[in-house]
Order: sequence, then C-alpha cells, then structure tokens
Amino acid sequence: MDFAGKDKATYVQETFNSIAGHYDFMNSLMSLGMDKRWRRLAVQRVGAKPGMHMLDVCCGTGQLSMELGSAVGVEGTVTGLDFSHKMLDVAKRSLEQSFNKDRIKFIQGNAMELPFPSNTFDGATVGWGLRNLPDLRQGIKEMVRTVKPGGRIVSLDMAKPTFPGFKQAYWLYFEKLIPLMGKIWARKASAYQYLHDSAREFPAQEELVRIFTECGLVETRFDNLAGGVVAIVSGTKPD
Repeated sequence: MDFAGKDKATYVQETFNSIAGHYDFMNSLMSLGMDKRWRRLAVQRVGAKPGMHMLDVCCGTGQLSMELGSAVGVEGTVTGLDFSHKMLDVAKRSLEQSFNKDRIKFIQGNAMELPFPSNTFDGATVGWGLRNLPDLRQGIKEMVRTVKPGGRIVSLDMAKPTFPGFKQAYWLYFEKLIPLMGKIWARKASAYQYLHDSAREFPAQEELVRIFTECGLVETRFDNLAGGVVAIVSGTKPD
C-alpha cells in the first residue's frame, strides 16, 4: 500500500483528519444506513451493561462510543480514544447533542500505547480501526492488557465475503464506486481508495479470530454481517 512516502501512522492520521467532517455521512452512504445496526450488535457482543466502564479504541467520530454510553447507563462510563484530533472534534460536537454526554469522555491517544493501567475496563471495542494500526497484534494486546479478566474485546470492521458472484460485485463496488463517492461528497478520493486498499490487506474474519487467540483471548468467534461484508470478531480475556 502506498503511503506517499510517510509511515502508516502519519498517513492514517492525516487521512482521517482530512475527511472528519464527512466521515459519518459517508459511512451511512456506503453502508446503505446499516452501520447503526452494526454498532448496536457490537455493543451487544461486548456485553455492555448498566454500571460498566467501557473503552472504545480508535473511536473516530464517537458513534460507537455513544452507543456504548446508552448501554452502560447513568452509573457507567465510556472512554473513547483516537489519535485524529479532527475526528475527536466531530465526536465532541456530536456528544453535546447526546442525552448521555455526562458518562462519555473523548481523549487523544495512541492505540499502540494505551494510557491506562492494566485491568481498568470491563470491556473494549474498536470499530473500523484495527486495520489502520501500524502493528495489529500490538494494538490487540494493548486492549487485552487494559481490560479486566472476564471482559470482552470486540472488533467491528470490514471482512471478506465468500459467496461467488456477490464477492466479486462487492470488491468491484468498493474499488471503483467508493473512491468516486469520496471524490464527489468528501472531495477526497485518495482517502476512500485507502479504505479499499486497507480492507483488502486486513485479515479475513477467520484469520482475525486466530490472531485474537494468539494475543491471549479465549472464546474467540466471528459473526458475519451483510453476507460477510462486515464482521464482528470477539474474544474474552481469561480469568
């Protein structure tokens, strides 16, 4: 993948800073509005309950964090972390209009070195973020470290559909139409070309389950959504 002569972390940070203002609109457009349902399913899979303290890594514009906020209730808390300050600016503006704003906070930070003590959170999520990390396994291990024993780690991200015909049509749509949509609505075709390229290189859901296991998680599994276009991969930190 071409990072224009930059390291991946710098390239990704600049890319997401450049599309922050259009990010939520483009997500809804690309997913045909299904992204909201996918986030709700991820919150269910991580087991967020009233009173829990949850971490949302690579939180971006905070949509998954706010879904977690609804689940943990008034006695719970959600910490959303991202390294793109412009994405966090959008998240904070959205939070001001949310009924659960008092239980959510957003901070800028590095997913490779999470600024939290070990065994801090009851569970952790990452939505469309693992494929942007310079070291996938290090990012997962950091999430495992900061979650309490018995807590779940959940990734919601692009996956690899396998149905003949549908698979080819999906990748054609992603390769040709998504960058065009990005050029028209976000005025940043290269950013949406990166989304295609990073999804191509990201491990398939079966492989990501194996990586979760390698990183120390148990009860690992994946759940396909939209025919395997998207998958929820989850695992539990052993007691």
